[in-house]
Amino acid sequence: MRKVDRYPVEGPNALWQIYRTVSRWKGIKNFIFIQIARYCPVLSWKNVIYRRVLGMKVGQHTAFGLMVMVDVFFPEHITIGDNSVIGYNTTILAHEYLIQEYRIGKVMIGNNVLIGANATILPGVTIGDGAVVAAGTVVHKDVPAGAFVGGNPLRELRRSDTNSGK
Repeated sequence: MRKVDRYPVEGPNALWQIYRTVSRWKGIKNFIFIQIARYCPVLSWKNVIYRRVLGMKVGQHTAFGLMVMVDVFFPEHITIGDNSVIGYNTTILAHEYLIQEYRIGKVMIGNNVLIGANATILPGVTIGDGAVVAAGTVVHKDVPAGAFVGGNPLRELRRSDTNSGK
């Protein structure tokens, strides 16, 4: 199971009650800066926005492809290590708003991780160092270091053997 904190709600669905949990102004500010970063062609500028404006922890030489969508309401719960690549149009979520509850979980992406295009990373998962996530994958559980995973449902396709150089 993913590592998320669950918060039950009463009344209308949790998404309808979102501004009881997150400042409306935080959402507006984050949305604007995320949209700027999504289309910005300069990788270092994107990282400045993610780090300084949104409060994400982003390692050195990490590269975000065009149109990556990070969590609008809780980007500060996203950590990405050094030298990782987040592929085109990937979505990284740190929250889920459901009918009777909402969930918040930290997303930890290690060093030297490759996330393929159009992947979706759900709240509360950890992706270990050196892992590769295939394009289009829905990451709904932790990915071990060095693993090559893909699909929906997610499955391990191959694990790299770091000791033998393969």
